[in-house]
Amino acid sequence: MTKENTFTLHNDVEIPDIGFGTWQIPNEEAYDAVTVALKNGYTHIDTALVYQNEENVGKAIKDFDIAREDVFLTSKLPAHMKGYDETLRTFDGSLTNLGVDYLDLYLIHAPWPWDDIGKDCTEGNIASWKAMEKLYKDGAIRSIGVSNFSESDIQALLDACDIVPMVNQIPFYIGRDQKNLLEFCKQHNIVVEAYSPLATGQILNSPEIQDMATKYGVTPAQICIRYCLEHDTLPLPKSTNESRIIENKQLDFTLSPEDVQKLDAMQDVRAK
Repeated sequence: MTKENTFTLHNDVEIPDIGFGTWQIPNEEAYDAVTVALKNGYTHIDTALVYQNEENVGKAIKDFDIAREDVFLTSKLPAHMKGYDETLRTFDGSLTNLGVDYLDLYLIHAPWPWDDIGKDCTEGNIASWKAMEKLYKDGAIRSIGVSNFSESDIQALLDACDIVPMVNQIPFYIGRDQKNLLEFCKQHNIVVEAYSPLATGQILNSPEIQDMATKYGVTPAQICIRYCLEHDTLPLPKSTNESRIIENKQLDFTLSPEDVQKLDAMQDVRAK
């Protein structure tokens, strides 16, 4: 499933193994942040309609001296949008916002609305997925997937639809390894993308992580991002600070199996 610097999806589309996340980056800051990321070698950019920054994400890609086919661009169907026609219409809106004529990856952002987490939206998810299958078959999207989906949420799509999701984007970081979900995705050749690999910064002050960073001569953030790669998940670090954007991609080291096990054994150390 992986080779150096890329993951290969089950439809043979290659995706760069570190993405630049844009969650919580306001539209007015997104242009500069994405430009800095592109300048420093990122070729995988992740956004979503609900981030309200698609316009400037797309403008930054267009204005930068890089061919569109050399950037892997992801966006997402809002979690509350469920249904066939709604999905087609919303997808077209994202293309317009981004100023592109295709996406490399399109995801259902969550199986339920964010203001009603856990609601059974199986019927709506299936309808949305069938619309995404159409867009994929029509060539408007190179790959399709889901986000925040559990095993049962994914199984519902497998039971009712034709195409197995290529990606499941989930929160994954030291202290939240989601072993069962990772194993389920692996069994179905679904690449797991790890969003919030730094737990929005809340695990960087962990003494264990800081000690390990000292041992390897790297930063706590680099340990956290490398941990995701050691578990064959694709990290999506986010920053608006150029030095951190550069640092987050400098991962030319590996963690020993023993140190991975130590990190696996950690409990969720986010600030309470």
